[in-house]
Amino acid sequence: MKIKFTRKRLKHYLIFGIIWLALGTTAFYFNPDNIFNYGYLIIGVLYFGTFLFENTKQYLTIENGTLTKHHLIPKKINLEEVKRIKKFAGDLTLISDSTHLKINTELIEEKSLAKLNYLLENLDIKQK
Repeated sequence: MKIKFTRKRLKHYLIFGIIWLALGTTAFYFNPDNIFNYGYLIIGVLYFGTFLFENTKQYLTIENGTLTKHHLIPKKINLEEVKRIKKFAGDLTLISDSTHLKINTELIEEKSLAKLNYLLENLDIKQK
């Protein structure tokens, strides 16, 4: 099961990527000698790459009892090992003996957040 990012977040990364790529291409076309124009292109590629990464991987994946938070270096926690769930200021922190995994619920789409909350409520653990 995939826990998805909000569409607004993904849309912003796509729009910023397109804008920076357009600015960089335009600046490079009119003034190819300026080395700073490459910065615009690099920023655009980074935004667009972030959009592609987040759109394909999404925020969280739950498979075979393991919750994976996707970043450049993904972080995993086994749901059977979770001892506590701590809720504070829009964040969920899953705590096991060896791992702490912090989940920002403001980045999660509403339907996916409902699925995640249902899954976490059905775990037999303490919530604080």
